[in-house]
Amino acid sequence: MQFSKKTWLVILVAAGLGAGGLAIWDDLTTNKLPEGIASGNGRIEATEIDIAAKTAGRIAEILVSEGEFVDEGQVLVKMDTRQLLAQKRQAEAELRRAEIGIETAGSLVTQREAEKRSAQAVIEQRRAQLDAAEKKLVRSQHLVRTDAISQQVLDDDEASERQSRAALAAAEASLAASDAAIGAAKAQVVDAGAAVDAAKAVLENVATQIADSTLEAPRAGRVQYLVAQPGEIVASGGRVLNLVDLADVYMTVFLPTADAGRLAIGSDARIVLDAAPQYVIPAKISYVADVAQFTPKTVETEEERQKLMFRIKARIDPDLLKRYIRMVKTGLPGMAYVQVDPDATWPAWLEENLVK
Repeated sequence: MQFSKKTWLVILVAAGLGAGGLAIWDDLTTNKLPEGIASGNGRIEATEIDIAAKTAGRIAEILVSEGEFVDEGQVLVKMDTRQLLAQKRQAEAELRRAEIGIETAGSLVTQREAEKRSAQAVIEQRRAQLDAAEKKLVRSQHLVRTDAISQQVLDDDEASERQSRAALAAAEASLAASDAAIGAAKAQVVDAGAAVDAAKAVLENVATQIADSTLEAPRAGRVQYLVAQPGEIVASGGRVLNLVDLADVYMTVFLPTADAGRLAIGSDARIVLDAAPQYVIPAKISYVADVAQFTPKTVETEEERQKLMFRIKARIDPDLLKRYIRMVKTGLPGMAYVQVDPDATWPAWLEENLVK
């Protein structure tokens, strides 16, 4: 019996289905998701951190390479600080000058206070002289009536009394001037103190800028790529490198309304990567978008609402990530399976080979 080419093709297909069809059917039925379990495809992502210069400057040294793992607090980049160091020396000199100004102003206050005490002593002396002159004048006025003394003596005593009174007034004016001088000297002390505070503030500002010129890793992670190179000048806020936080790794997937509406934050999830399908990675739902990714421009019908897709994040446990930190890679595609019904049971193929 002879068969046409078309007949032979049908026979070969049938034979293929007979040999492999059962295996294919077995895979499909084995991996069929039960009620309460939904799935979506996505890629492994992680929180990215841009390491940038706080102020404009030249990059002196980059101490890490792309792909390198870094620890929290590790020095990544050093900026050129020569100009800042010069400003620091200037600020230190201004601080020393201001501190000397405080000492000088304090000495001036002490001097003015001594002058005040001297003026007070002179006043006491002038008062004693005035008192003596007044008493002598009174006696002379009585004696002149009895011609016991001449008019000239009386005139001299009156002049002496007036001179003593004038001397007392001058001494009191000198005391007032001493008080004013003390106030001015104390104001200089306050001004010198303010100059010290200003110099310290400038010094602290420069010291902060110098500290900010050493860029450290805010978290442990991996250097993803370098944006600039040593010797380049970057602006304030200019990026130098990009760091991936491997303690915050997740897969973003999109689920339809029916599944997203039943999903709760903290629900269990499973991630299977295309590169390692033999491993099932446990995760938790950490985010469900409150706005759909597609919104009809006009009226939403029931069918259209069912087509709305919501963004979901399945986050991998940070403690698990720490144990496999060297193996974590972002960008890998795969599937995420989520438990939209808390009472749903995971299929065996998602429970076996669960990474722990």
